[in-house]
Amino acid sequence: MKLLLDSHLLLWAAGQNQRLSAEARTLLDDPANELVFSAASLWEITIKRSLGRVDFQVDPRLLRRGLLDNGYAELPISSQHAIAVDTLPPLHKDPFDRLLVAQAQVEGLLLLTSDREVAAYPGPIRLV
Repeated sequence: MKLLLDSHLLLWAAGQNQRLSAEARTLLDDPANELVFSAASLWEITIKRSLGRVDFQVDPRLLRRGLLDNGYAELPISSQHAIAVDTLPPLHKDPFDRLLVAQAQVEGLLLLTSDREVAAYPGPIRLV
């Protein structure tokens, strides 16, 4: 199964493993699953880090390198992803999360999230 991780899960998987739920750890540790991160998450981390957000204090360059070195696949942002955001109901205002939902829908990936608002979207999303 291909799993797209939201930004917080990426950060936790990379450096705060204890914050991951048991279900998330099981999914991430299963060698049958392909782990994917979105360029949108690195964009979000870069912006929120520059704004001084305490929960986003990681060097996005090091994070990207570490994810790639640990077998994660990178998902670029396409125009199809951007346009698909328009079809989403207005459940959540965070543009990065909305883009991740659209990417999961377009690409047929299961989006893993710890955000209940994101998990309320229809489609391949699992709250972990």
